Amino acid sequence: MPSDSILVGLDIGTTKVCAVVGEVNERGSVEILGVGATPSRGIRRGVVINIEATMKAVLEAVEAAEMMSGRDIHNVITGIAGAQIEGINSRGVVAVTGRGREITREDIDRVIEAARAIVIPMDREVLHVIPQEYIVDDQGGIKNPLDMIGIRLEAEVHIITGSVTAAQNLLKCVNRAGFRVEDIVLQSLASSMAVLSEDEKELGVLLIDLGGGTTDVLVHLDGAPYHTSVVAIGGEQVTSDLSIMLKTPMESAERIKKEAGCCYEPLVDDEEKIIVPGVGGWPAAEIPRLETTRIIQPRMTEIFQLVRDQLSKKGYLPRLGGGVVLTGGGALLKGAVDLAQEVFGLPARLGMPTDLGGLVKEYKNPSYSTAAGLVLYGAELLGLQEDRPLASRKPKTGKSGKLRQWMKEFF
Repeated sequence: MPSDSILVGLDIGTTKVCAVVGEVNERGSVEILGVGATPSRGIRRGVVINIEATMKAVLEAVEAAEMMSGRDIHNVITGIAGAQIEGINSRGVVAVTGRGREITREDIDRVIEAARAIVIPMDREVLHVIPQEYIVDDQGGIKNPLDMIGIRLEAEVHIITGSVTAAQNLLKCVNRAGFRVEDIVLQSLASSMAVLSEDEKELGVLLIDLGGGTTDVLVHLDGAPYHTSVVAIGGEQVTSDLSIMLKTPMESAERIKKEAGCCYEPLVDDEEKIIVPGVGGWPAAEIPRLETTRIIQPRMTEIFQLVRDQLSKKGYLPRLGGGVVLTGGGALLKGAVDLAQEVFGLPARLGMPTDLGGLVKEYKNPSYSTAAGLVLYGAELLGLQEDRPLASRKPKTGKSGKLRQWMKEFF
């Protein structure tokens, strides 16, 4: 645990880079000290395509967070996303070896290792191994088997894998900006820590993180992740659709989307008009706002339907008692919650980072969900909340050796 207890979450997205600085107070809770954000350059659909441009964006965002917080930043916890992310459910089985057949921490570690012993391609790496439930002598539904008596211990886990090169390039960008990466975390997992309640996770909840280049999907059932995926469409595609159909530059299309965009037709007044800026000497044009909605809504519907189809195939939709939670910058689009309710046939809400204390309130925005969640993840990663009972802590995640080795080589 660092002596200054400073935690920095760095969300390197397709359209923006966000940094959130937090500190653990004397009561053991996290307070937010500062935030910083800058337009992202060098990222496409969650993957680095320009090291130098990404490095500069990281530096600008962290420097802005340093100025607001008044703290020097050296270490960060960064998120990773992109179409290369894949989630797999696995199971491991071991015999209990402790004295009197009492399950020890070593038995739990061994069964997790057994569950993670799956074959993955050489170009992929394990990012997280998250326990879903333990089974002791055919008795399932156990969240913490420590000190129980048994002969056979099984673990069901969710394994999240990602691209080797994507992780390495991300590390390189942050390193060249002058910061050390403490850990790399799946962005949707971090967002879930910031916006979902424990009750929602137990009931079954679908988290949709609507980013600029990708849409991240995470399903929690019975308190643990069961499904992870990425849809390679995001808010940038919506902006592109507007740009093409309205024959206006991307910058103007983005502004129209943010100021007047809506993705649910019943919310738009038939008489309302908007101005589309002229291009190349052509005069500005006035068009019905409904026209932009009819461009935006089909693309947003497509994103939600792609997610719905994934979950239908796996049979998860009927188990989502906690409904749908939308977060990320794309969730701010007017009508997104209403459209999600219609497509999924489930209650939906906007996911905002929970109140973490501190004087800074800028992070209370869906755009900062991942960065705020990375700070919360860091509090557990660095052992700052280890006084909480084991059974009530969020599941520990594991990193495999190769990623740890790369981080050592870089730093």
